[in-house]
Amino acid sequence: MVVTPLFVPANRPERFAKAAGSGADAIIIDLEDAVAPAEKAAARAAFAGAVLPAGMAVFLRINPINTAFHEDDLAAARTKNLAGVMLPKAESPAEIRRIAETLGAVPIIALIETARGIAAAREIAQTQGVARLAFGSIDFCADIGAAHTRDALLAARAEIVLAARLAGLEAPLDGVTTAIDDAALVEDDARHASSLGFGGKLCIHPRQIAPALRGFAPTAEDIAWAERILAAGPGAAAIDGAMVDAPVQARARQILRRAGLKPP
Repeated sequence: MVVTPLFVPANRPERFAKAAGSGADAIIIDLEDAVAPAEKAAARAAFAGAVLPAGMAVFLRINPINTAFHEDDLAAARTKNLAGVMLPKAESPAEIRRIAETLGAVPIIALIETARGIAAAREIAQTQGVARLAFGSIDFCADIGAAHTRDALLAARAEIVLAARLAGLEAPLDGVTTAIDDAALVEDDARHASSLGFGGKLCIHPRQIAPALRGFAPTAEDIAWAERILAAGPGAAAIDGAMVDAPVQARARQILRRAGLKPP
């Protein structure tokens, strides 16, 4: 399960191996936001000519379907053995189907970052070829004219999590934290995303990897609680002053599995 994919600019191929060794569990080579329009062709050529890091899941973020760069990005994607491509500004199943027809069985991460994307999230999630959803929270706020706050983003985040669950997809990836040197904020953002049902977080700098992983990992208190719940055995029981039954026990098992422990 990919939890902390790290973006790396496509026009900096010398950074690909460093990004792969950063502790991230995947890298996303970026042809979109990290590359200025005048540098797109050179970045695409640099990607096509680079040797991708071995033993690492490598994704390519292409440019949106309504841009002049999109078709050339798809052609570049076909030159490599990728773990998948990320489509920004995903807004309709038709876009996904078009990419799938071009790339074949290459998994697609649909990056939801507009109002139209949120409105179509459930359809997008159920479209053949989509392997995972991700949330572009900053672009989404710009699209709807909202502040980038947790309250403003709560409904959109909930819809993306629900869309992924209804489609049977892996839990989605939350958007980036722009602060590079604030490890506490990155960890807190990741913990908030985890509490809403997200399964990972997009990262823009290697220093964000460790705090993001901490944010998605159960705390010692979570693990101790889960162990107490499951130690009581099956059936309803009162533990720590609260009634515990099957749904609570299921949650406890999830926590232990996330911690790499085997539930009893």
